[in-house]
Amino acid sequence: MVNHLKDILIDNGISPSYHRLKIYEYLAHNKTHPTADMIYEEVIKQIPTLSKTTIYNTLKTLSEKGLVALITIEDNEVRYDADISFHGHFKCANCGMLYDIELDQMSIDKRLCVGRKIQGHHITERQIYFKGICKKCHR
Repeated sequence: MVNHLKDILIDNGISPSYHRLKIYEYLAHNKTHPTADMIYEEVIKQIPTLSKTTIYNTLKTLSEKGLVALITIEDNEVRYDADISFHGHFKCANCGMLYDIELDQMSIDKRLCVGRKIQGHHITERQIYFKGICKKCHR
């Protein structure tokens, strides 16, 4: 798996340093939609010399290359998702967990795709969020 992730970085013009690879590996293996601080707290266990600057710089590079999606459901919180396939997100108002929500791409109007226009406006990003109470908290 690590070699596959390394190849993805190389194919996208990113030098696969040990730090970048470990950060990307963490995101690929943890579907928890972590914040930069959460990533730092976990990856520093493997790399004690890791800095938060390295985390932020790596996340910026990964997102600029389209390998990681930024999730900004709340104004004061950015989370990261290595699953860049078409899907939505659901945030529980009670426990704060963030879940992936499968969406039928065919049910989303094709006119609303990235690279298209809506009412004359050019679409560069499309995100779908839901908020409510998750099934675990609702019990």
